Amino acid sequence: MNRAQFHSHNLDTARQEARRLLAAKAELQGAWLNWVAAQIYTLRPAEYASMVRRELQILQENSES
Repeated sequence: MNRAQFHSHNLDTARQEARRLLAAKAELQGAWLNWVAAQIYTLRPAEYASMVRRELQILQENSES
């Protein structure tokens, strides 16, 4: 599977995971950043973890504006 195929195949799941991680922010408050970093660290493969990280960043930027 090439990079584009991997991305298109996993994009919806990465977006769902990013939404799940962001949803925990209100509950965890100050502990959220360490928790979310640990959650992303466990994701495999690394390319998928990067996708989730990017999607989470997009969600955070959209929620701040």
